Amino acid sequence: MKAYVFPGQGAQFTGMGKDLYENSALAKELFEKANEILGFRITDIMFEGTAEELKETKVTQPAVFLHSVILAKTLGEDFKPEMVAGHSLGEFSALVANGTLSFEDGLKLVSQRALAMQKACEITPSTMAAVLGLADNVVEEVCASIDGVVVAANYNCPGQLVISGETAAVEKACEAMKAAGAKRALILPVGGAFHSPMMEPAREELAAAIEATTFSTPICPVYQNVTANAVSDANEIKKNLIIQLTAPVKWTQSVQQMIADGATLFTEVGPGKVLAGLINKIDKEAVTANA
Repeated sequence: MKAYVFPGQGAQFTGMGKDLYENSALAKELFEKANEILGFRITDIMFEGTAEELKETKVTQPAVFLHSVILAKTLGEDFKPEMVAGHSLGEFSALVANGTLSFEDGLKLVSQRALAMQKACEITPSTMAAVLGLADNVVEEVCASIDGVVVAANYNCPGQLVISGETAAVEKACEAMKAAGAKRALILPVGGAFHSPMMEPAREELAAAIEATTFSTPICPVYQNVTANAVSDANEIKKNLIIQLTAPVKWTQSVQQMIADGATLFTEVGPGKVLAGLINKIDKEAVTANA
């Protein structure tokens, strides 16, 4: 079975999508429509901007989403997903790819999500850190032992987790992770504590926007970050998407479930090759490709 996966924030690079814009009339049309919807020329930043400009949450999220979704649309007849999944932000790309969301609605939600997250990040100093070389349960136990808010946020692949929370608590957790035998525990250059309780103000704001958006019955199931299971019911997809901002990204579990359900080829659609690399670490036998 053909599985398509969509990357999240962090996969962006200057020049992303430029070849699509120049070589496909459809891509150009969609990029220009995106500029109109967003109210600024995101294409200028994507194609010519500095890494610093691209790193702004309000730019990064729509940029990665647009690259993924437009690339999928230019694949034409070749694009026949039998299952989809996306990492964090990538879940929105996956939901456009399987027909749950329209291109326009997906973009509007992603833009609102980015602005809501940016605002939530400004309330309390918060951050994320990568922990390498510890079992999932050890990471969870260490987080639980720290005063303050710190939780496991991204289960990327075995031995690679990201924790998230208040800056002081994350720093303390990093020291404790090293003491528990982690190869590395390093603070990430992110704007705030994504996929943690610190994102509650953003979740509330985004929930209203999601509730007001039409979700259609998808052409194939999406393996959602929150549950790691196949979901085809539009209302259930909506519910899980609302929880997503404050809940962990169960990427390892999602990929394992997709394989158990018959995925034979994982194609990553969007900038970079991060997910293909993670999938190969989750299952050495997995066949991966990049669109």
